[in-house]
Amino acid sequence: MELPKDKKIVLFDGVCNLCNGAVTFIIKHDKKDIFRFASLQSELGKKLVAERGMDPEELDSIILIDPGVAYYRKSTAALEISRELSGGYSFLKNLLFIPEGLRDSIYNFIANNRYKWYGKKESCMIPTPELKAKFLD
Repeated sequence: MELPKDKKIVLFDGVCNLCNGAVTFIIKHDKKDIFRFASLQSELGKKLVAERGMDPEELDSIILIDPGVAYYRKSTAALEISRELSGGYSFLKNLLFIPEGLRDSIYNFIANNRYKWYGKKESCMIPTPELKAKFLD
């Protein structure tokens, strides 16, 4: 599959309730239609992760891919996504001044407890027909 040239790709844990909630939130606030989505468990997700030299079995990170430009992981990915959101959420990009190690330690704490706190689905989210175009799987 060829990636859309003018879209940023968000890779997420497709069975994580917190992650699925984040995807729904991003879609709701993506007024400029910038993002497309794929689960880390999908074939495309695994391929994109492996192409960037990461372990495709590591599902504890959100990954933002700006094709032909860069990719971001964990807290940096979340803050780079917020940069494009409507509703005043773009102010969160200002948190990028906090050292990545500190941001990621908080991110990792939440990621390591996400199933316990928010639960887990048996399978990846199935988008509604109107949202299907936003998913690349």
